[in-house]
Amino acid sequence: MPATTKDQQGLRDINVNATERLMPPSELLSEFPLTGIAEETVLKGREAIRKVLDGTDERFIIIAGPCSIHDYDTALEYADRLRRLTQPLSDRLLTVMRVYFEKPRTTVGWKGLLYDPDLNDSFDIATGLRQGRSLLLEVAKMGICSATEFLDPIVPQYTADLVSWAAVGARTTESQTHRQMASGLSMPVGFKNGTDGNIQIAIDAMITSRASHGFLGIDLDGHASVIQTKGNQYGHLVLRGSNDGPNYDSQSVNAAQRRLSSAGVPSTLLVDCSHGNCNKDHTRMNVAFQDVVKQRASGNSRLIGCMLESNINSGSQKLNGGPDGLQYGVSITDPCIGWKETEELFHWAHDFLEGNVS
Repeated sequence: MPATTKDQQGLRDINVNATERLMPPSELLSEFPLTGIAEETVLKGREAIRKVLDGTDERFIIIAGPCSIHDYDTALEYADRLRRLTQPLSDRLLTVMRVYFEKPRTTVGWKGLLYDPDLNDSFDIATGLRQGRSLLLEVAKMGICSATEFLDPIVPQYTADLVSWAAVGARTTESQTHRQMASGLSMPVGFKNGTDGNIQIAIDAMITSRASHGFLGIDLDGHASVIQTKGNQYGHLVLRGSNDGPNYDSQSVNAAQRRLSSAGVPSTLLVDCSHGNCNKDHTRMNVAFQDVVKQRASGNSRLIGCMLESNINSGSQKLNGGPDGLQYGVSITDPCIGWKETEELFHWAHDFLEGNVS
C-alpha cells in the first residue's frame, strides 16, 4: 500500500525548509557562451600549466588573487591590473588569477559568491552561478586564465569550461567525492595538504584521481547521471602549511618531493604562501614567497610555483549582515596583501629568476 503524504512527510526532508529548482548547466552555458578569445585563453592556459608540470615550460607559476570574490566590479578591476602587470613579465612568470567563488568553512560563515551573492544569507544560488560564470568569461576575454577551488561537485558543470587550474582544498582532499570529481576535470588539479600538515592525503588523492571512476553526478541538462571518467594525470601537491606552522622551507619541500617520488607520482609541487605558510599573518606572505623563489632559482626545477592571496587593498574586514559599509577591494574572508606589494613581489620574482637581483 502506498505511503500517505503524511507518512512521507514524517520520513523525508524533516530538516529541509524548501527545495528550489535550478536552471540546468546547459541553460547557463547558453546564457553566457564561450567566445573565441575566451576559449583560446582557457585552452592555452591549461596547456601552459601542463607543460610546466611536464618540465617542458620553465616558467614559474604564480596563482594570485583575492582569497574569495565577493564583488563583481572589484574583481574585474583586479583582473585588469593583473593583466597590465604581468604581460611584460610573461617570459619568466606564468600568471593565473585566483577566482574563488566557493569557500569551505571550518564551522559556519559566508560560503562564497556562488551561494550568497547578496552577502545577506539569502542564498540566491541562481544569481551566484550567473555572476560567477559571467566573471570567469570576462576575465578570460581579457586574456587571463583563471584558477578556482571546486567544492560542490555539481558546480564544474556550470563553470569548468572557463577554468585553467583547479584546487581541491585542505578540508576536502581526503574526500572520495572530490577525488572522483578531480579524475574527470579537464584541467590540472592541485591537492592541498591537510590542515594538520598531512601530505599523505594529497598523495593518495593524486593516485586516486589518476584512475578511472564511475560516480553519481549531473549532465549538462541537469539530469542525474552516472559519470564515468578516464582519470586526470595532472594532479599535483600544494603545500599550504598547517595549524602547527609552515612547510615551505627547503627541508619540507625536499621531503615532500621524496615522498611523491616514492609513491610513484610526479614530484612537482606548488607552495601556497598563505594559511599555515604565513602563520595566518598576511604580512608574512612575502617571506614564504621569496624563500620559494630562491629555492627555485637554486635549482629545484620541480618546485613550479606559488599561490598568493592578493587584493586591491590589504587586510580583511568582517561581513556584518550585508554589503553596506564594506571597504572597497578588501577581503571579507582571509586577509590578503595589497596591490602595491603584489606588484613588488611579481617584479622581484621576475628579476630574481633572471639573475638581476640577489
